[in-house]
Amino acid sequence: QVQVVESGGGSVQPGGSLRLSCAASGSVFNIRVMAWYRQASGKERELVADITRRGSTNYQDSVKGRFTISGDNAKNTVYLQMNSLKPEDTAVYYCNAKAQFMGSTYDYWGQGTQVTVSS
Repeated sequence: QVQVVESGGGSVQPGGSLRLSCAASGSVFNIRVMAWYRQASGKERELVADITRRGSTNYQDSVKGRFTISGDNAKNTVYLQMNSLKPEDTAVYYCNAKAQFMGSTYDYWGQGTQVTVSS
């Protein structure tokens, strides 16, 4: 089992910055990928960025150049630095951990943290 807890959401004006954190606990050595997803009101949940244990990253096109995902393996924590925020970035942001047990991959989700970008 893996547990993930997000922190760092809030309200910011357009052009501002926020940093989200996601701390993993439990069977962390089984985690293969950690990711940030977001879900805006009335829309489906979508992948924002992910990072493998080796540090390879992947971003949704709309956040490339503005968001940076990074990880601290010693702290079992993943960060999402969000710069140049836009109103369309407003959403609940969820941390996700994909862990492998006995050859199967399982998804673990945090409770979500609200990010609101508004003037």
